[in-house]
Amino acid sequence: MATNFEVDLKQERSVDQKRSTSVNYKLALAVMTSLFFMWGFLTCLNDILVPHLKGLFTLNYTQTMLIQFVFFGAYFLVALPSGKVLEILGYKRGIIVGLAVAGIGSLIFYPAAGLQSYPVFLLALFVLASGITLLQVSANPYVAILGKPETASSRLNLAQAVNSLGHTLAPLFGSVIILSVASKTVTELSKLSPSELEAYKHAKAAAVQAPYIGLAIALFLLAGVIAAFKLPKISNSQDSSDPSSNNMENLHKSAWGYRHLYLGAIGIFLYVGAEVSIGSFLVSFMSEKTIAGFSAAEAGKYVSFYWGGAMIGRFVGSILLRKFKPGKALCFNALVAATLVAFAILTTGHVAMWTILAVGLFNSIMFPNIFSLGIAGLGKHTSQASGILVMAIVGGAVIPLLQGILADNIGIHSAFILPLLCYFYIAYYGLKGSIPQLRTAN
Repeated sequence: MATNFEVDLKQERSVDQKRSTSVNYKLALAVMTSLFFMWGFLTCLNDILVPHLKGLFTLNYTQTMLIQFVFFGAYFLVALPSGKVLEILGYKRGIIVGLAVAGIGSLIFYPAAGLQSYPVFLLALFVLASGITLLQVSANPYVAILGKPETASSRLNLAQAVNSLGHTLAPLFGSVIILSVASKTVTELSKLSPSELEAYKHAKAAAVQAPYIGLAIALFLLAGVIAAFKLPKISNSQDSSDPSSNNMENLHKSAWGYRHLYLGAIGIFLYVGAEVSIGSFLVSFMSEKTIAGFSAAEAGKYVSFYWGGAMIGRFVGSILLRKFKPGKALCFNALVAATLVAFAILTTGHVAMWTILAVGLFNSIMFPNIFSLGIAGLGKHTSQASGILVMAIVGGAVIPLLQGILADNIGIHSAFILPLLCYFYIAYYGLKGSIPQLRTAN
């Protein structure tokens, strides 16, 4: 028979274990947020590369959108294999490999600039995005699982808020370090001699070398830090679902059997497509005389307001989502975003500019909410489901390319109708499509 002392000792040990786990989870979450920041920074730097490489290689909008097509196309090709890699290596090793691959992609920018080759730039972006894909497949479900199921959306919003901080700082960094270097108008270029024009192109291409070498070093250092850090081991059985899901993970043999997952994948496809498409066209949109008439370098700085709005919204969302249901919050934000895009299409000048920039605030909670709703209740299928959802980020490749085709044919202003339609579907998913079906179809 246990003595009172033994009972008290067991209780103290239990409390100590819970406290230790809580501390470990908080430290692990802090480490994870550094990853979210890094890939947010790298992804948003594409918004600066778009106008930079457009000017360097004299591309039209459709050709320029190959930057986003190749970058986000990597998600489609690499996401499911990344899920398999994650099952073999586990979360920690998967993250380390992802950082290393992203670092290699960043290094390829150096020869791409030296050769002044658009295809090599695209190769660098593909390798970089492949590493980020593995990070996404590893880190998103890890953060969702890292704590209480009912606060999964809140944790993902917090991590995505730090991701948005990276998005916010990248345009400022890129505008100063990349766009401001060797920036000339078409009229100024026409006055240059052939030798001066060649020197100009060389300087413009070289502007990306030092920044991406620096980013490669940062990625490799972060991989070393992660390798030295002891992350809590978490299995897929510790899922982020609602406890009332009644063992929903056993309803189907595969994650593809769950309606709320594949509808969520469509939601991710359209959301990322809309968000990236708007961000990719902001510099060109604000450079239009009917909007603001900014130079590329000046317009690039304003892109930070778009991503900064998303950052603020996610920090606020991480608090509010402890009180509001994520599905309804998602529906509300999507409808407001659609309204803002409609106003941007129907107006001109600074009204149109600030209206489209304000969309970022309401984009804020969409990705983490769709992601957490999509994997809810999937338990042992979580790794596969995460791969499917990350694969759907390919929307960032397809939607901007389609909007580029629209911009070449009907004008950049009217082309924003495409993201407008995307937001309507997202509103539907938040209201109806995200509700899990707890029974198999007859």
